[in-house]
Amino acid sequence: MNFSDCVLGVVPPNSGAMARIETALISVYRKHGLVEFAQELAKRRVTILSTGGTLRTLLDHGIPAVSVADYTGQAEILGGRVKTLHPKIFGGILARRNNPEDLATLEREGIRLIDLVVVSLYPFEETVAQPNVLPSEAIEQIDIGGVALLRAAAKNHDSVYVVCEETDYHEIINIMDSCAEEHASELRRRLAFKAFQKTAAYDAAIANYLSRFAGNEGKTLEFPAQFTLSVPKIQDLRYGENPHQRAAFYSNNAFGETSIASARQLHGKELSYNNIIDLDSALEIVRVIAEPCCAIIKHNNPCGVARAEQLCDAFRAARACDPVSAFGGVIGFNRAVDAETAEAMADLFVEAIVAPEYTEEALSLLTKKKNLRLLATGSFSPIREQLMLRSVVGGILVQTRDTAMVTRDQLRVVTKAQPTEDDLDALLFAWKIAKFVKSNAIVYTSRNATIGIGAGQMSRIDSTNIAAVKAQSPVRGAYMASDAFFPFRDNVDRAADIGIRAIIQPGGSVRDAEVIEAADEHGLITVSYTH
Repeated sequence: MNFSDCVLGVVPPNSGAMARIETALISVYRKHGLVEFAQELAKRRVTILSTGGTLRTLLDHGIPAVSVADYTGQAEILGGRVKTLHPKIFGGILARRNNPEDLATLEREGIRLIDLVVVSLYPFEETVAQPNVLPSEAIEQIDIGGVALLRAAAKNHDSVYVVCEETDYHEIINIMDSCAEEHASELRRRLAFKAFQKTAAYDAAIANYLSRFAGNEGKTLEFPAQFTLSVPKIQDLRYGENPHQRAAFYSNNAFGETSIASARQLHGKELSYNNIIDLDSALEIVRVIAEPCCAIIKHNNPCGVARAEQLCDAFRAARACDPVSAFGGVIGFNRAVDAETAEAMADLFVEAIVAPEYTEEALSLLTKKKNLRLLATGSFSPIREQLMLRSVVGGILVQTRDTAMVTRDQLRVVTKAQPTEDDLDALLFAWKIAKFVKSNAIVYTSRNATIGIGAGQMSRIDSTNIAAVKAQSPVRGAYMASDAFFPFRDNVDRAADIGIRAIIQPGGSVRDAEVIEAADEHGLITVSYTH
């Protein structure tokens, strides 16, 4: 077999050994690993058909390759939109090797069998993730020929290998060298499955993007009529929320936003379902605090949050809020964990820690606990808008991510008592923590640390009382945050009883006037805010 034969369309003899690869079609957007892979194919006397930038890369590196246009006799048209969509390409991929009629057709038409298809698709998802991308720019990144090639090769995986990710290049070389048909069949099935997963995810991304513009009269739809989801699995989990439940962890974090899904686990046993949920909460809290911060999470609620000039001091203050609940919790930091902070945690049993990074000294100390899970996120990325999903039996709820942050300009003092700038700073800190406490949520803080937290109660007054009971230090002079308005004045009366200095709450109750009157009676500062 030689390259002139390929151009002329001569069908090579069918070797009958499906592990062998004689002709490969390579057309990739991502060139990482391409040259090394193609060099290995060339060493094994594989004829390479290629197009566009891929062809130029191969030829520039001295790798023999044949232009698809030369092979088919049809030049690329429409600015490269049509390159591989030709019977000589798809016939060579889809022909059934055990079907004499198919093989006779190829011989009559001068079509070669294509044994390997290597394609990486245009970066549609990466393109639409960029800010201010025009729809016309996004449309140009919709791959047509590449998807068709992947699907054709995957359909005929009884005979054809299909590669859609460069991480599988080595598998092809290994199977060519082994020539073990049993292993080759298994590899082709696995690669075909991966290819169909890739095209399904790709089409889902396109459908979800275009659905935004499917409203009447050109209106943008935030929530499409059909929500399409294709999410790759990260790992199986030992069990779910309870030991009798099975579970797995999937990621839709395609663009690397700071998240537990994108974090690297540096040490410890595998993560559990509950670890992941708690680590996510810890990370979300510390990301919104500018100063060095520590958040301790237990059962998906903060049991202590603090900020300080030094990270170790933030940890100590967070732990002091509820040292009993801190045992067996999950801890988040927004700065690199140093040796002093690691030493401060030495006597506490912790399930997992997430932080941007760890110093070598801190890792040396923390890894002495063989089961302690250590996750590193790298530098925090900006918080992105995205849709959040939650399932119920028979359905999925979808909502926009809660990225709202109250600023100083949004605060409105509604009482006669007036706050200082220090008071306002403390109230904003308290509100940031209350945002991550399950409603009904009440949080008491000093200027820089939580004092008591009441979470997830059926009535707000219960949360107000529980936060006072949980407090490990005096509440008098503290700040109080409520995640929703007060329906009655009883919460204000209770706050006055325990010595709260100032309250932040959104307002909006039909009894706002009664609540404000109660605060004025007690001389309490009360601040509301608008979104």
